[in-house]
Amino acid sequence: MNYLNCTLCPRQCGADRENGKLGFCCCPATALVAKAMLHKWEEPALAGNGGSGAVFFGGCTLGCKYCQNKAISGGAAGKPMDSQELRALFEDLISQGAENIDLVTPTHFLPTILPALTPKLPVPVVYNCGGYERVETLGELEGKVDIYLPDLKYADPALALSLSGAADYFPVAAAAIQEMARQTGPVQWAGDKITRGTIIRHLILPGCVDNSLRVLDWIGETFAPGVVLVSLMRQYTPMGGLPAPFDRRITDEEYDAVLSWMYLNHLEGFTQEADSADVGFIPDF
Repeated sequence: MNYLNCTLCPRQCGADRENGKLGFCCCPATALVAKAMLHKWEEPALAGNGGSGAVFFGGCTLGCKYCQNKAISGGAAGKPMDSQELRALFEDLISQGAENIDLVTPTHFLPTILPALTPKLPVPVVYNCGGYERVETLGELEGKVDIYLPDLKYADPALALSLSGAADYFPVAAAAIQEMARQTGPVQWAGDKITRGTIIRHLILPGCVDNSLRVLDWIGETFAPGVVLVSLMRQYTPMGGLPAPFDRRITDEEYDAVLSWMYLNHLEGFTQEADSADVGFIPDF
């Protein structure tokens, strides 16, 4: 795995990042850390009392128009770090009480990240991503990631194309999530904390209830109860510059409709309060 003729993500743009050529993610071969923090706002079963040791990487392989982390996801943002520096950063977060190491949008820097995960860390490693991943790339992570935390944003290809420039999002993400669940097996708990497994996040988009229902249908049809968990998110926050209906938060009626569908599909997991849709919950980058 390397940055030459890069095919790390499904875009497979072939950029020679080792020699300064930038591809879709607009990032060089050097890993860029935009922020590292004890993150208290992940799902309670992940954050625990100490918080997740979140490491936010600059750039992104998806580029959603409504991204709350646009300040760092839109290009080469962050402090350059090699594998040894990343390892030291992980260990420092653990010494501060981090319940896990939460790698946020890491795919385009995997050749640098992977060596930093050996030897195995004393806390779970969380792979926090947009779900748009290559199965072949995920294969390099087997045995190194304890908890996968992917989004499953879209079942509607037109919506995926319009908002993320990825009409193939659903089949690609569906295959990736099945690979993640294969690697981790069913969710495992130690008390009130998850130690292993796959948690699928779904952000409800305003005016797009049907898309959410189709996403939940697929999860319910694909996985037996308890194999994966669902985190149903109502935190969509308008970031400006988008037309209706994406210029507003979701309504209580929209959330309740999707939540009911989640239960009808016998899906277990996490929900969010209405006040989660607030810019105050977005890290200060």
